[in-house]
Amino acid sequence: MTALHDKAAIAAAFSRAAAQYDQAARFQRLSGEKLMALAPPAAAGSKVLDAGCGTGYFSHAWRMRGHCVTALDLAPGMLDKARENGCADRYLQGDIEHLPLEDASVDLCFSNLAVQWCTSLKAALKEMHRVTRPGGKILFSTLAEHSLRELREAWSQVDDRPHVNHFLSAEAIADACRPYPHRLYQHTETELFSSVPGVLHSLKGIGATHLHQGRHPGLSGRQRMAHLLAVYPQRQGKYPLSYQLILGVIERE
Repeated sequence: MTALHDKAAIAAAFSRAAAQYDQAARFQRLSGEKLMALAPPAAAGSKVLDAGCGTGYFSHAWRMRGHCVTALDLAPGMLDKARENGCADRYLQGDIEHLPLEDASVDLCFSNLAVQWCTSLKAALKEMHRVTRPGGKILFSTLAEHSLRELREAWSQVDDRPHVNHFLSAEAIADACRPYPHRLYQHTETELFSSVPGVLHSLKGIGATHLHQGRHPGLSGRQRMAHLLAVYPQRQGKYPLSYQLILGVIERE
């Protein structure tokens, strides 16, 4: 839960993906819409922090509800795209584990599929809790350990090297939330692709290609890729990729 993550490499991977991110981010939009549906009614002009804003899709959605939105992202390329799209009232480059905001300075903290890139979920939640005012709420979504199961299992038949990041268990996510009044919701979502390269390109398109475990030379050679295509599971002639999605609502007392 506290393994060191190379934040510069993560930021670079997502910056490279910024230009094509919106075309590839179907699952990210699905997750964010489910998360927004858990938000209570809030007065117009409430201060919302979009922590891990990406290109600003949900920053814009909150702004359209009449709120004052701060868009924050670790990746400068993503933040530049959000700024170009005019999605928020303020833009900050920063790390969710070290938020550049004052205590109790926002009414709602919203973080869609970003905290799985943090070194410590506990630290990220503590920071979001710190910057949220008493009576406010923290909404977050993240991925749990069985996410990308089909891709991980297929690669395991090719070699014994890491190709897919590992995610926290649902139990570990619940443990990180334990200090606060909270509710957690779990969903399994599966995308179907017409080809295995389509599966891989979907992850590349959203920037989710950085490996916490590190890379080895020659991992995606032609023979290994041919083997991957041969062993990847199919469902009704399509290639599935599943996500174990966790949605969390934390009450700021």
